Amino acid sequence: MLVLNPAVHNRMKLIVRFFALLLPMLLLLPLLSQTADAKTTYVITDGDQIVVHTTSETDPHHVLEEAGLTLSADDTFTTAPGTDETEITVRRCQTVTLNYCGQVKEISSYGETVEALLNRLGLTAYGTHVASVSMNTMTYDGMTLTVDDILQEEQTYTQEVPFEINYLEDPSLPAGQQKIAVAGVPGQVRVTANVTYKNSVEATRTVISETILRQSVDQVVMVGTGGNAPNTPIISDGVIITADGEILTYKRSQRFVTTAYSHLDPGCDMTTATGTTVRVGTVAIDPSVVAYGTRMFIVSEDGEYVYGIGTAEDCGVTGRHLDLYFPTREQCVQYGGRFATVYFLN
Repeated sequence: MLVLNPAVHNRMKLIVRFFALLLPMLLLLPLLSQTADAKTTYVITDGDQIVVHTTSETDPHHVLEEAGLTLSADDTFTTAPGTDETEITVRRCQTVTLNYCGQVKEISSYGETVEALLNRLGLTAYGTHVASVSMNTMTYDGMTLTVDDILQEEQTYTQEVPFEINYLEDPSLPAGQQKIAVAGVPGQVRVTANVTYKNSVEATRTVISETILRQSVDQVVMVGTGGNAPNTPIISDGVIITADGEILTYKRSQRFVTTAYSHLDPGCDMTTATGTTVRVGTVAIDPSVVAYGTRMFIVSEDGEYVYGIGTAEDCGVTGRHLDLYFPTREQCVQYGGRFATVYFLN
């Protein structure tokens, strides 16, 4: 039996231990080398841009730098590891100008629908609130989004109608002197309208209907010209001033055929169809055209004859025809038949 020297025996034991430690390291070295050389493929989505980048870097920030993509302080990204590749999605910060009911401010977004943006801000765009774009619209950098509060309502109210002022020349007054002949009275109308308010401010008003409660009366001002008093009436819009200074107002005028009659004519007497006594100013009418009791001011169309004020009290004519009473047959013959302008008095 071989017996080793104790010193040699100890040396042999050290050699065996060394190789026992060295062998695992030699076996691990190729694996470490492979790990150091391992690379990952990244698919980077930046808006419409897609970049494929392969690198041994594992930090996404460094991967993005290597791929040439620079992020601002407000930009973010997300990662999604896969079997063969890793996805990185860049979310760029967008600046959206929001005008909400007249209040304007800038909002940061990372690409979301308008509905999601408003919900995130705790705002609404339903009911009376109306957005300038669809709720499904995606936000983008530089976008301007407007949301208005639109309220529509029907209103009924009374409105005053101002009167107009008419100036007439009056030779009987000293030159330049003015005199109010008819005082103006404002009218009144009941109005129903659709009113639209935008952010509590009236935007539009559309009148649906108007009902006149009181007609306005134009004010008539006489302006002196410093001459002789006129012997014919002064007639302007809505106003008649007779030769003796009486002021009349009328609502409309119409052309009629006029003739003359007397109580001496066959079949006539001193009593009218309405029971009054005939006199100058009694007018026979067709009741289906002019109502009994209507007051008129009658002037021949050529202005040569002024019959003056007449009242519808008698009958015996048809259509747009007036028969004017005169006390004598001679006056009737002298008047004959004429076209006349009839002013229907208020």
